[in-house]
Amino acid sequence: MLSTFFRKKSVPSAGPRHDATEGSEAADLAAQLLVAPTALMQLTMPEARMVVRYMQPQIVAKGTVFIREGDARDTGFLMLLLNGEVTVETLVVSRVEPIVITVLGPGSLIGELGMFDGLPRYASCVAATQLRCAILTREALNRLMEENPGVAAKLLLAVSLRIGTRLREVTGKLKMYVQLTQAMEQEIGSRPDA
Repeated sequence: MLSTFFRKKSVPSAGPRHDATEGSEAADLAAQLLVAPTALMQLTMPEARMVVRYMQPQIVAKGTVFIREGDARDTGFLMLLLNGEVTVETLVVSRVEPIVITVLGPGSLIGELGMFDGLPRYASCVAATQLRCAILTREALNRLMEENPGVAAKLLLAVSLRIGTRLREVTGKLKMYVQLTQAMEQEIGSRPDA
């Protein structure tokens, strides 16, 4: 269900090389989010606009599970969240209901690991609100790499840096979990009735 919110409204074409996305509010927002300090700051605004030209706009209805944990078939895209909130959930052994890992907001990249490695999705993503987003498919990324290799390289480096940051955050949480587990084991082991 592709939307057309990247199109400029009521502005005539400036010729065959005119970029139909240039000047649209959604395309401007997507480019700004790609260069925001919390996002892909290695891209310049013209480079971000170039990337946006390869993206597809999408509206996702509230409550939609648009990435399903374990899905190995639909891994060929990543999403830049423009508006709305996404709940990232996972099923844990012995639990019936999923647990929330995190809530993502505008500027978040979603699904980049599956797009790069093609492995099954490791969590489910649910639209907590209606979402406006920009989708970059694996095919579009391949076209970007062929047609604009310098921009593609900067995009891939920037996404890699974000993945690295997330890995460091998860590693920090894992260390804290291990410390808590060890402290609880010591507490239980030190009780006289244990």
